[in-house]
Amino acid sequence: MLRTSANPLATAATLPPAVPPARHGPRRRASRIAKTATLLPAVLLLSPACSTDSRSPGQDPSAPSDSPPAFLVDPTWPRELPDDWILGSITSVFVDDRDHVWITHLPETLTPEEIAAVQDPPIGECCVPAPVVIEIDPDGNVVQAWGDPATQDVSEFPRNSHGLFVDHNGFVWIGTYRHHRVMKFTRDGRHLMTLGRYDENGGSGDTELLGGPAGIWVDPETNEVFVADGYRNRRVVVFDGETGDYLRHWGAYGEPPDDEAAYDYAGRTEASPPPPQFSTVHGLVGSRDGLIYVADRRGNRIQAFRRDGAYVTEKTIAPLTRASGSAFVVALSPDDGQRWLYLADGTNHKVWILRRSDLEVVGEFGRGGRQAGQFIRPHGMDVDSQGNVYVGEASTGRRVQRFVPVAG
Repeated sequence: MLRTSANPLATAATLPPAVPPARHGPRRRASRIAKTATLLPAVLLLSPACSTDSRSPGQDPSAPSDSPPAFLVDPTWPRELPDDWILGSITSVFVDDRDHVWITHLPETLTPEEIAAVQDPPIGECCVPAPVVIEIDPDGNVVQAWGDPATQDVSEFPRNSHGLFVDHNGFVWIGTYRHHRVMKFTRDGRHLMTLGRYDENGGSGDTELLGGPAGIWVDPETNEVFVADGYRNRRVVVFDGETGDYLRHWGAYGEPPDDEAAYDYAGRTEASPPPPQFSTVHGLVGSRDGLIYVADRRGNRIQAFRRDGAYVTEKTIAPLTRASGSAFVVALSPDDGQRWLYLADGTNHKVWILRRSDLEVVGEFGRGGRQAGQFIRPHGMDVDSQGNVYVGEASTGRRVQRFVPVAG
């Protein structure tokens, strides 16, 4: 087992970045630097360890570099939400092939003071809960939004949404962690299919029911849907993306999951053996070279598998982290070799940077706090085609921030 307590090599500061192009095909570029440079002076807080990276913002992210990436936070993104909307806890962040950022949040986490305008009678002028699912373009503008718990039946929208993925066919997959299902939608929110059944859980061995699905990844080659089924169950489970048929599942180390297994997470020490079972299978992502990286949240680790479930390796991060653990969600850099792996840590309030070839921690950014570039419970994360990292915060963080790669 590999363990580390890496020194930070990168921290985030603020700088107004250029707007990235879409991943596929030309699009109209819009520079935001001219609009913001006179208002937002750049502050660079990078460690000397990053000074060998000669890339500049907007440079081709596939260009080789031996240095780990460093980031600046863009405080101008996203723009103000329309219609007096306000966000609850952010549960998912995903970037599609247009470099549009999709988020889900939990309106039910908002307090009466935050949504004063919808109280009966209203107690203030602002605000209104935003729809559950929001699509935002690279400029930070809302493209569309859907999912309204006030008017829709639970069969039509992702209640308690958690985990979102827009697949290669443009279908939107969203998990519902409290209600044990994954729902498939069209891009504009029309419901097509449901995996699992509302409020039913048959345990980690069940081939029809889910148990707290938290993360989703769809293989563009096989159209297989990989689900981090981990708030109640302890497994990764795979379905056919067209028919919804069950295909296979596995637990930690590629072994059958055991829901009854016990482990003393609170009493864990540096000398403790790793948990033999998954704790909270919370996030997962597939790489171009055929691996699946799984974030085992309370297990404080990432495990790598082949797509058939064969175990490859694991990496423990901040092993003495208690409470919710250190391994919330994983994302990969967009360069050809996907050299870097990012891990959002919602307990230590940071993002870890790992070298994917050996899963060694080489840097980090963020810390606990409410200022730009800081986090309260980073919980959703993804990366666009230019290497920008988008991080959404749950609990009382309730925002999404963009971090731009820069030269050290």
